[in-house]
Parts: sequence; structure tokens; C-alpha cells
Amino acid sequence: MRLVLASASPARLGVLRAAGIDPLVEVSDVDEDALLAAHPDADPARTVTLLAAAKAAAVAERIAGEHPDAVVIGCDSMLLVDGDLVGKPHDPETARHRWKAMAGRTGELLTGHAVLRLEGTAVTRRAERHAGTAVRFAEPSDAELDAYLGTGEPLNVAGAFTLDGFGGWFVEGIDGDPSNVIGISLPLVRRLLGEVGVGVVDLWRKES
Repeated sequence: MRLVLASASPARLGVLRAAGIDPLVEVSDVDEDALLAAHPDADPARTVTLLAAAKAAAVAERIAGEHPDAVVIGCDSMLLVDGDLVGKPHDPETARHRWKAMAGRTGELLTGHAVLRLEGTAVTRRAERHAGTAVRFAEPSDAELDAYLGTGEPLNVAGAFTLDGFGGWFVEGIDGDPSNVIGISLPLVRRLLGEVGVGVVDLWRKES
């Protein structure tokens, strides 16, 4: 059985590899904006879960012929602050604006997870849920924020920060699962795998 990660995120890949799994990486081509527009009334938890499910489904359809016995995991992360759900800022000014709004405050990093079980090229079982972790942000000085934006790191990550990179200097603490903040909750994935009949230990790489 092959585990397939439906994500381009190097952070998610790093979490899985550190936890003993070497997944096949397949990036989905889901139109996220169109999906969100089709579900304008979805609450934050439902939003990230819908995106994760769509990514997993797109990849499962694509790889079913080549990997008929597989598990596909899709994830999507966004930061909830004051009722606003934000994803990747993509440009420095948007990232700066978000940091000014969340500095010294607490947000909730939400990650939707979807696990699909492929057997004989068909999806036979699926499980999906979200995980939330509270993140307490520091108040970086203007010089620190300029330097952080200059690294480029916050531009392409949910909420304009990371826990496991330069952004970790500006996170005072978290309440909940740290792997969820990085983009994939190991405890939740273990439970979802169980729901589709797969034991996580069976996916661990065999050390020679």
C-alpha cells in the first residue's frame, strides 16, 4: 500500500518523513477560489475541510490507475483571527498587514484533513475532519518584521507565519497539536487512517 500526499507543502512532507513515512507527493490542481465561491456560507472549519477533500479527490482520481492500492491524504490550512479566515498572503504588503493585525494576539490555525482509501482503483472509504490549534503571536519590532518579510517565508504559508522556520521566533506559544500548525496533524491523521481501515504503523518505512 502506498501513502500519497496531495500537497506541494515541503513542511507537510517533512512532518511525515520525520514521523517515519515517505509518501508519494502528488499536487492537486483544484481551483480553490471557485470551490470557495461555490460554498459561500461554509463556516471556517467546513471551508478548510472542503478544500482538503477536493484536493484528495482530485489526486485520487489521477493516480488510481498507477496506484490502485493506496491511501491519499489531502490537507488545507488557514488562520482564523477575529472571525476572518486567511490563507497565504502571496505578497509582502498583505503579509505585513496581517502581521500588524495579529501581533500580540491569539489566532487559531485550522487544518482540514481528508483521507481516501483506494482499492482496485476505486475510492472505497473516506474520512475527513479538521483540527484547530491556538497560536499566541509575539509583537515583532518593525525591523524584525521587515527582516522576516525579506526572507520570503511568510508569503506562501497560511497565516503568513511558520512554526518550524523563521516565524518560530515570533510565536510565543501554542495550545494544541504542534504538527497541525505545520500543516498536518499526526494524531488526527492516525485516527482518520484507522477509520478507513489502515494502521499507521503499517505505513512506516522499514529501516534496514
